[in-house]
Amino acid sequence: MKMKPVVCKFGGSSLADGTNIMRVCEILNANPARKYVVVSAPGKRYSGDIKVTDLLYACYREAQEGGDCSQTFAKIRKRFTSIVEELGMDSFDIKSILDATEQEIDERKSADFTASRGEYLNARIIAAKLGRAFIDAKDIIFFDEKGAFDEKRSYAAIEQALQDSGDAVIPGFYGTDAQGNIKTFSRGGSDISGSIVARAMNAEVYENWTDVSGFLACDPRIVNNPQKIEVISFKELRELSYMGANVLHADSIFPVRKGDIPIKIKNTFRPMDAGTLILPSKKYVAQGNIVTGIAGKKDFTVIFLEKSMMNAEIGFARKVLSVLENHRICFEHMPSGIDTLSLVIESRYLSDGVLDQLLEEIRASVSPDYIRVLENIALVATVGHGMASSIGTSARLFGALSEAGINVRMIDQGSSEMNIIVGIDNEDYEKCVRAIYHQFFVSGAGQKQE
Repeated sequence: MKMKPVVCKFGGSSLADGTNIMRVCEILNANPARKYVVVSAPGKRYSGDIKVTDLLYACYREAQEGGDCSQTFAKIRKRFTSIVEELGMDSFDIKSILDATEQEIDERKSADFTASRGEYLNARIIAAKLGRAFIDAKDIIFFDEKGAFDEKRSYAAIEQALQDSGDAVIPGFYGTDAQGNIKTFSRGGSDISGSIVARAMNAEVYENWTDVSGFLACDPRIVNNPQKIEVISFKELRELSYMGANVLHADSIFPVRKGDIPIKIKNTFRPMDAGTLILPSKKYVAQGNIVTGIAGKKDFTVIFLEKSMMNAEIGFARKVLSVLENHRICFEHMPSGIDTLSLVIESRYLSDGVLDQLLEEIRASVSPDYIRVLENIALVATVGHGMASSIGTSARLFGALSEAGINVRMIDQGSSEMNIIVGIDNEDYEKCVRAIYHQFFVSGAGQKQE
């Protein structure tokens, strides 16, 4: 029976310089199943360093304003030349590749094209060092007329190209739009590229290599040495990633989820560490803890509406959401009661008078009896498959917040009963995370109660 391949993606910190790239080559060569590797642009080498992608965005601005990007591109040229030298690749003609890249940036003056060149250049170098084929993402990853990922076309192109190439290196982060131009995913999108390649090749596992040994139960900047998550489901990961746990791009889950392909988070600098295994929900067996992880974000605004007999007014919620749609604003959550409805929105979308416009248009559209606005709100999500079947989870959570003196402004629980989200004042965010962590992870407190 043919062995399924392992698809690997390496992040910017793993590929920041020649020494790190040599470590990556050793990891890849240690397992013949690691046939396909997706690479990011070089990240920071040290605190205060600048990521290559950030330099490339500066190149774009320089080319737009001054006609060429020579001043900033000189820093990029030095960076990649140093990597080639550190790798001992004396015969690799990096100068010609860099010359052509700089010329294209000046001619195209495209933000997406310019930003994509970090992955492109790194992949060219790493492919040559490994002796593997270089497959340009522009030839295998496509977006449709609406800018959405084109699954059917992309998967067919990836499968054909990689079957023909043998072991290969692919740059992450970008593809080609319907007009034939380079288009990028959002920042961190190389995670998505790796997931797409894993799905197309029906990989045994998608290994995502970074600078941490997997997911932690909460932010280590808030809780000292939090528990590591050994195994997590796609659904739990989606909730935690969306709420700010940033080891993996939240959208990278979708391609592999459709193919029931596990994800393994691994540490390039500690390759023997077990990492975190992320499983399709149907293959996941709860590990015993009620709560898997805690994550959150600050700076939300809550618009609270009240109107008598709201539940009998057909189209009330649609009218309210149409106001947001007209302003192209997304909402995070929409808790509701029989006569109440709340909209939770990131505050950054409501600056420069936008909030006042929304309130005026909502009043005109649905004539609420009462509108109240809460600003400077943080959201904290407590996530875990064990919560739904464990008696008293909510009581324990809110008891912990009460003991910590935290005023809960909003509560929202998903229909899956896998998460409870609380809205609290920004200033209570760290205290809230610590209180929940202590309740469910300290002194054996997180074990499931039957």
